[in-house]
Amino acid sequence: MADQTNSPALPTPSQIPQPRAFPAKGVPLIPGVNAVGLKTLYMKEVRRFFKVQTQTIWAPAITTLLFLVIFTVALGRSGRMVLGVNFATFVAPGLIVMGMMQNAFANASFSLLAGKMQGTIIDYLMPPLSEVELMIAMVGAAVTRAVLVGLALAGAMLLWPAVHLTMVHPWAVIWFGLMGSLFLAFLGLLTSIWADKFDHNAAVTNFVIAPLSLLSGTFYVIDNLAPLFRMVSRFNPFFYVISGFRFGFLGRSDIGDSNLAVLHSALGLGLTNLALGYLVFRVLRSGWKLRS
Repeated sequence: MADQTNSPALPTPSQIPQPRAFPAKGVPLIPGVNAVGLKTLYMKEVRRFFKVQTQTIWAPAITTLLFLVIFTVALGRSGRMVLGVNFATFVAPGLIVMGMMQNAFANASFSLLAGKMQGTIIDYLMPPLSEVELMIAMVGAAVTRAVLVGLALAGAMLLWPAVHLTMVHPWAVIWFGLMGSLFLAFLGLLTSIWADKFDHNAAVTNFVIAPLSLLSGTFYVIDNLAPLFRMVSRFNPFFYVISGFRFGFLGRSDIGDSNLAVLHSALGLGLTNLALGYLVFRVLRSGWKLRS
């Protein structure tokens, strides 16, 4: 009888690994939140503006400090008091949050537009990031720059001897500062999607953002305006951001006669940002001016 060799048993068909099927079209390969990709894009955007921090952080602080010096010397002499404080202390909070908002817009309105102009927009659209993750990373970087600019501005303001900044309501400083930065970051991202060249971006900055910033009650209280212009000011969202932020430092505001009016403004800004964020998400998802 021939010797039988001990050979391993052959696998059954059920034991043979089946080739991995590709997911259906449109089904993401990374379920849930792509935390690594989101963090990577966020850090990339932060490092982009931080590499030129002299231009993106410190230059706005010096420019805004010059605003403070000029307006204080021109309008704040002879002990002028506004809302119970000297003019320099009244102006300082508005200048801080105005600088935060303008820089949030500048940061968010650059990246996608630069990608379209340089032909590198695919670097934002090809990675496995959802529209929400892309929006969070871009807006988060813009708000980060706004916060850094705000801290630099606050430090610069303290160098002026007439400014005395003490937070009476810290929640208002944090909330209105973040909501104002978030509002301009969303607007900047929409501008970056819409614009086809840097002239379009500059037009929005010069003819929309700058006028709304300067006519928002930064250097005056709206009670001193004529009734028509007072009513127009109340349709300016920048007015509520600046007055609410100032309320956090001074404990007084020209939004209304009670603290409840400030709370209503805080809630209104939050709802506005939710609506604006949803609009940005829908535009990103449609691929308008990005994938064509």
